[in-house]
Amino acid sequence: MAQKPSIPKGTRDFGPQEMSRRNYIFNTIREVYSLYGFQQIETPAMENLSTLMGKYGEEGDKLLFKILNSGDFLRGIGADDLGAGATGHLAALLCEKGLRYDLTVPFARYVVQHREELALPFRRYQIQPVWRADRPQKGRYREFYQCDADVVGSDSLLCEVELMQIIDEVFRRFGIRVCIKINNRKILSGIAEMIGEADKIVDITVAIDKLDKIGLDAVNEELREDGISEEAIQKLQPIINLSGTNEEKIQTMRQVLAGSEVGLKGIDEVEYVLKTLTASPQTPLRGEGLSAAKDSPLLGEGAGERLLLELDLTLARGLNYYTGSIFEVQALDVEIGSITGGGRYDNLTGIFGMPGLSGVGISFGADRIYDVLNQLDLYPEAVTTATQVLFINFGEKETSYSLPILAMLRSQGIRCEIYPDASKMKKQMQYANQKGIPFVAMTGETEMAEGKVMLKNMQTGEQQLLSPDEMILKLKSRG
Repeated sequence: MAQKPSIPKGTRDFGPQEMSRRNYIFNTIREVYSLYGFQQIETPAMENLSTLMGKYGEEGDKLLFKILNSGDFLRGIGADDLGAGATGHLAALLCEKGLRYDLTVPFARYVVQHREELALPFRRYQIQPVWRADRPQKGRYREFYQCDADVVGSDSLLCEVELMQIIDEVFRRFGIRVCIKINNRKILSGIAEMIGEADKIVDITVAIDKLDKIGLDAVNEELREDGISEEAIQKLQPIINLSGTNEEKIQTMRQVLAGSEVGLKGIDEVEYVLKTLTASPQTPLRGEGLSAAKDSPLLGEGAGERLLLELDLTLARGLNYYTGSIFEVQALDVEIGSITGGGRYDNLTGIFGMPGLSGVGISFGADRIYDVLNQLDLYPEAVTTATQVLFINFGEKETSYSLPILAMLRSQGIRCEIYPDASKMKKQMQYANQKGIPFVAMTGETEMAEGKVMLKNMQTGEQQLLSPDEMILKLKSRG
C-alpha cells in the first residue's frame, strides 16, 4: 500500500471553510488599512540572501530558509569546502537565494529599488506568507501570513498614533479584547547605558525579549552567558520588575534615566503616543489592568471596554532594525503569543544605500488571529456559510426552470448552486447537510405551475412556497 502523503511540519492545509475564515481576516485588515490611506504592494516569495542576511540578528539568520542554487549546485565546490564543517560557509556557496523571513526587509529593498516612483511619505500594506525555520509548536508555524502596514519617509509620531488606531479598529471589528504593549528601543538603550553595558544592547534586548517565554531566572542566566556583569544584571532587576500605571512608570524611568539623553528621548516619545491616544491632558495614562480613556475620540467606540494600553519596559522586540517605538499585542481571552507587533526603524533602507529614511510599521499575525477567532467562535455566520441555498435537481425540465432563478439570486449577491445530477433526494439533502447549507429550494410540477419555489429551512424544517422575488427578500434578510 502506498504511503499516505504528508506536508512539512509547521505548515497547514486550509479547506474551503477555513479559507472563508482566513479571507474574512485578510479582508477585514485590508479594509481598515485602506481607510487610513495605505496602498497594497507585493514582493517575491524569495529574495537574494544578500538582501536578507544580517538584518534579523544572529538568531534570525539561523531561521532563514535557504534555497539551493539551480542546476549543478555543487559545481565549483571542493573537498575542502565540504569537509570544513562550517555550515554557514557551505550554505553561502550553495545558496544565493532564500525565502523571505518577514515583509519589512523586502519592503525596505522595494523602497530603495523604486524610490523614484514613490511619493513620500509612502504608506504601504502587504498581505503575504513568510517562512521561518523555527521549531513548530502551538501558535508558531514555519509558514504563515503577515499583514503589514508601514509608513516610510516620516519621523512624525503621529504615524505611531495612527497605527495604534488601526490595531484598535481591526480588533474591534473582530470582537477580540486585546492589550497593546508599548515600549521604545531608546529607553532600552538608555537602560543599557545606565547599567554600564551600552555596547551589549543587542544581547540585552534579545534576552529580555524572552522573559515571557523562559522566565526571569533563565533571562538572567542568558545575560551572564552573554558577558553581562553581575552588577549590571542586578541593576536591571528593578527595571524589569517595575509595576504601576503608565504615568507612574514614566515618572520612575525619568529619574532612572536622568543621565541618559537617548533614554529620556525614548520616554518623551512613549509619553506623546500614549497621551495623544487618550486625547485629553485630564485623562490619566492607564497602566496594567486599566483600560484606555473611554471617551477618547481617537479610539473607536467602546474602546474603554476593549482596549488596554500598557507601557511594558520588558518589551524588546528582538529584531535589530528597531530604533524607536515598539509595539506588541496580546489577546486577553486566549493564551497564545503576540498576535500583532511592530515598531520604528530609523535607517533600515540605509543598508541598501539610502540612509536617513525613517519608517514605522505593524504586522498582524493572521495565523494566530485565526486561532484566536476559532477558539472564541467569533466568526459571523455569513463567513462560515459558503452556499446559502441549494436547488434540488429533479431532472431536465425542472433544471431549465431553476437556472433563470439561480441567475436572479446571484445577481442579488445570494450565493447559490444547483446539484449537478438528478440523484435521489436523500443524497442531495445529505450533500446540503454536509456543506452546512441553510436552505434548500425545490421546483417540482406544482411550483413550476405557480411560478414559485418551495424553500426549506434545513435547521427548522419549515417550508414556504415563495415567488423568486419573495425568496430573494427572505434570503437577504438572513444575511
